[in-house]
Amino acid sequence: MATKAQALKESLDAAGPEAWNRLDEELVAEAALRHQALLDGIEAYRRHPYARTLDRPPEIWRQGSTSLLDYRSRAGGLPVLVIPSLVNRAYILDLSARKSLMRYLAGKGLAPFLVDWDSPGPAELGFDLTAYITGPLAGALEAVVRETGRKAALVGYCMGGDLALALALHRPERVASLVLMATPWDFHAGRDGQAVLVRALMQPLGMMIDSAGQLPVDLLQAMFASLDPGLNAKKFALFAQLPRRAARTRDFVALEDWANDGVPLAGPVAQECLFQWYGENSPAKGRWLVAGRPVDPARVTVPSLAMIPEKDRIVPPDSAIPLAAAIPGAQVMMVKGGHVGMLLSARAVSQVYRPLARWLVESSVQ
Repeated sequence: MATKAQALKESLDAAGPEAWNRLDEELVAEAALRHQALLDGIEAYRRHPYARTLDRPPEIWRQGSTSLLDYRSRAGGLPVLVIPSLVNRAYILDLSARKSLMRYLAGKGLAPFLVDWDSPGPAELGFDLTAYITGPLAGALEAVVRETGRKAALVGYCMGGDLALALALHRPERVASLVLMATPWDFHAGRDGQAVLVRALMQPLGMMIDSAGQLPVDLLQAMFASLDPGLNAKKFALFAQLPRRAARTRDFVALEDWANDGVPLAGPVAQECLFQWYGENSPAKGRWLVAGRPVDPARVTVPSLAMIPEKDRIVPPDSAIPLAAAIPGAQVMMVKGGHVGMLLSARAVSQVYRPLARWLVESSVQ
């Protein structure tokens, strides 16, 4: 970009002052157009009538703010415990009737259960990752095994994959297989600058988290937005041009509603993830401890699959691939699209849902 900027400057200098003035006018006009397009898109989103109407599946177990949802459509089938991130709502895995990994798995004869974390309650505000994994997450796994009489496959999405890995090591006798979807491991891969920034902000961020007892949703949203600062302007400008009644328009609203329906992170979890994972890269260095033991992928003994999106900006492939490489015999499936697109794009059924269901069934008979 520096080379192009220098070439542009030389060209404008050669053209004289009038060219510079014209450039200023054009930049102001273009900025105004883009700003208005963003505002038009936001207003169209706010006024769209879509509302999520899916019935909540039966809740068969609860501990504190964590519940277990039963998506089974018939008796039998391999039990599958699906674990989402602690950062966002679980229904990204059941967004709509047309975009639902959970309902697809149930339709294929599997017995899927979804962990729904919800916002931390008074008890959970003091939880670190060990407390979540050895407490409600282990309890949810026990509930699935008790309900079905079989070991369960674990499927973790994003940060949920890290939790699933730790749970598989903590309760190996209850686990049949392990699937990691867009799961980060090397938090410094391709992002050295981010690690420096996190370490620089450790003191003020730590003080704020200590004071609030949690990492607020607004700050989490700002952190995600910083990964691609221009994304919101682009996506809302494009949304303003979509037909109001189109399926693609409803899908956009459904996803945006979910993205804006976040939950805060408990203070100790936030400090562990921000400062140990992103700041010190503790998982990749073998320093992430759960119940006093390192979370070591080399100790996984069950069939394992890593599904890694090729264009993931939240969890770049370089972050996810080292985890798959560290698990003995793990299969790797590279999929098109990005972090959320792997679940919701037009290719999701053919490239993610169907291969995942097939792998789960085949691994259960090995």
